[in-house]
Amino acid sequence: MDERLTQSIKWMWSLGDYNELARRLEPCAVALADACEIAGGMQVLDVAAGNGNFAIAAARRGARVTASDLTPRMIELGRQRTAGEGLAIEWKEARVDELPFEAGRFDVVASVFGAQFALQPDRVAPELFKVARPGGVVAMANYSRKGFLGEMGQLLESLRPPSAAETHSPFEWGDPDEVRRRFDGLASSVHTEERTASFDFDSLEAGWEFWERTNGPQNAMKAMMPAEAYAAFVRQELDLMRSLNRADGGRLRLEWDWLLVVARRAGSG
Repeated sequence: MDERLTQSIKWMWSLGDYNELARRLEPCAVALADACEIAGGMQVLDVAAGNGNFAIAAARRGARVTASDLTPRMIELGRQRTAGEGLAIEWKEARVDELPFEAGRFDVVASVFGAQFALQPDRVAPELFKVARPGGVVAMANYSRKGFLGEMGQLLESLRPPSAAETHSPFEWGDPDEVRRRFDGLASSVHTEERTASFDFDSLEAGWEFWERTNGPQNAMKAMMPAEAYAAFVRQELDLMRSLNRADGGRLRLEWDWLLVVARRAGSG
């Protein structure tokens, strides 16, 4: 990956109040940890960990946990959070497509709304499976195209200039058939479940303020776009929120779909 592009990605994901967003995403990480049947003593890797939702869920189950992320700011947030909870989690800066861990080290390798954003998706699965032990678990929680986050993601993508590095949408990872294609030859079994979650707010304004305050790509666009262009984009987003609202009485409920994936690495451990 081009170094300037890498630095741009690190900058983008350093923006916004990710801790607040992570609190709303945490139930998905807990659900994935449950599906992985994590038990005490297991070696677990959380890839593109953010501030550690999955890592913490695994550590609370007694696992020995390593968490990695590309962005130094996420590593900082994760270390602060896990230290505050008294959890012995090892944090390491690492790219999804070049995981710096020995082959076959981990019983469970997982990523929650993280690895799906790697710019070279065909390199993701081989790396995840490489560091899992034979017979071990590779698991993902991935945003799908359906619902608020998928629709909002596509709106953000529509404003991106085309480039050779951005030919794939991260929301392809929310398609069960695409996941099976990418895991082909690596997994002995692949289990997927399509699930729905929601963000609930007291009002449209509160929901919008939350989104702008917590979302890294949104903050990057605000910083880079001319004021008038950004204002027009905001109007599009507000229209989208209104159209997807499932609440009444002035409240806002935005439902979004995600894909739970639990696979087994081929071979026996």
